[in-house]
Amino acid sequence: MLPIRQAGGPVTDLAPILQGFFTDRLARQKKASPNTVAAYRDTCRLLLAFAQAKTGKAPSQLSLADLGATLIGAFLQHLEDDRGNSSATRNARLAAIHSLFKYAAPRAPEHAAVISQVLAIPPRRRERAIVSYLTPDEADALIAAPDRRTWHGRRDHALLLLAVQTGLRVSELTGLTRQDVHLGAGPHVRCHGKGRKDRATPLTGQTVRVLRPGSPSSAPGLIRTRCSPPSPAAGSPATPSKGSSPSTPPQRKPPARRSRRRTSPRTRSGTPPPCPS
Repeated sequence: MLPIRQAGGPVTDLAPILQGFFTDRLARQKKASPNTVAAYRDTCRLLLAFAQAKTGKAPSQLSLADLGATLIGAFLQHLEDDRGNSSATRNARLAAIHSLFKYAAPRAPEHAAVISQVLAIPPRRRERAIVSYLTPDEADALIAAPDRRTWHGRRDHALLLLAVQTGLRVSELTGLTRQDVHLGAGPHVRCHGKGRKDRATPLTGQTVRVLRPGSPSSAPGLIRTRCSPPSPAAGSPATPSKGSSPSTPPQRKPPARRSRRRTSPRTRSGTPPPCPS
């Protein structure tokens, strides 16, 4: 592929390949998620900065021939030694580089030798930790830890109970909306999670009782009581966070000439009595 000449000077073969990789390959063909695009972008940014330091060429002047297997290997070593990255991060960066060079292979056949050498770089072998699990007693202790006398305690109790039963990731759990939770016949929770996969997980009777509106231990966000903020809209989070929950409405002072019997639900300070457990 010959350099393309423009008003500002020649454009190397790497520039159109990089642009096409993000706009055509990732965005149009694979419809990659924003997180994947950001991770690949960061890899290319780090690689170009490293190549500039090694070759003395500006990123706009770099060619595919400059990104040979020797430089890529030095870049991967730089990630571990200088940046302190783990083997998992190194392998993730290498996967992004492999994806870029696979895209470049049919578009720059004159660099086939360089591309094949880069694609032959293997990922680093690493030990994988065994994923442990909670025993029934440990799970019960974790679920019972939040103070359910408070609004946030009931919310955290519902989150932990739902997480232990369904195995949802944190991002999936906090991304649930009221429309995702079905408490009627065949109770279940729907989730659009990692990898853009949809799944439905059945709920046990214990979880349904906690999430059902009107239950004394209901999760906030699904009910509206005196001791919890107003219920949000149907598409809002099923378990709102502290920052998104509405504040308690201001208390109105009782009228001056009101009998003690009519003001009995309130204390002498004019504030409502504490919420029941």
